[in-house]
Amino acid sequence: MTNSKLDRLSALLEGLAPVVTMSLSPQARLEGALQPENDSALQLLFLTRGRAELKIAGVSQRIEAPTLVAVRACQPFVLHQFSADDPHRLITAHVQLTGPVATLFLEEFDQPRAVYLAHEEPSLRLAVAMIESELNAPRCGQPALLNRAGDILFIGLLRHLVANPVVQGAGLFNGLADPRIARALVAMHQRSAFGWNLALLAEEAGMSRTAFATKFHETMRRPPGKYLATIRLALAQRAVDLGKGLKEAAKVAGYENSSALSRALARARLQPALN
Repeated sequence: MTNSKLDRLSALLEGLAPVVTMSLSPQARLEGALQPENDSALQLLFLTRGRAELKIAGVSQRIEAPTLVAVRACQPFVLHQFSADDPHRLITAHVQLTGPVATLFLEEFDQPRAVYLAHEEPSLRLAVAMIESELNAPRCGQPALLNRAGDILFIGLLRHLVANPVVQGAGLFNGLADPRIARALVAMHQRSAFGWNLALLAEEAGMSRTAFATKFHETMRRPPGKYLATIRLALAQRAVDLGKGLKEAAKVAGYENSSALSRALARARLQPALN
């Protein structure tokens, strides 16, 4: 079992492999078009001053600065700032997720997440301060600095979502908020190719097999074996996309052999057609 001081996010960040790119909006209105092909990215909309209205799927909500809104990049939205006297206060960050946990992570954003930043944790306040300082007095290297601030903003967002899971909800952030389930999740994120089974994961969580299997399924909406299989398949697919052969990809992802991986990839390709 891991020690009690558990780092819940480092392994997750490695599994997400985020690439954050920030930009300043030249207008007081932002629109995101439906982009089914961009299903591995998150859009962060950052209002640093004033008020704005966010409309997604016909539903509107008003937001007050400073607020960070996270929306799936493939989802259409409209963000309209009520006061256009300082349009450069509307900032966007595109977070491209290139790691194997991306699909599981993005399930948590079927609905937009809004975080009011005024009283948030130090990492978010630091990112806000860095961005505000750069906007007030731009200097050399601004794009690089803003992107670094975007990295901090993203990590701060993850910390907030883990610390404030949906009440009586389920999903990745609720799992990471539960100390026992979190230990099993971190273990799977850190060592996806290891020969995990129910007994070993239950031991990692400090629970009986039956209690762990039940609690994991309730919290994560899927059994532990299926969660691990999803990560392994994504690892293998990424290895194949990078030009590695099936044998090497199978080894990286923890499959018994290339034949087992080939069957798993075939089932994954067939699944959308069956749904």
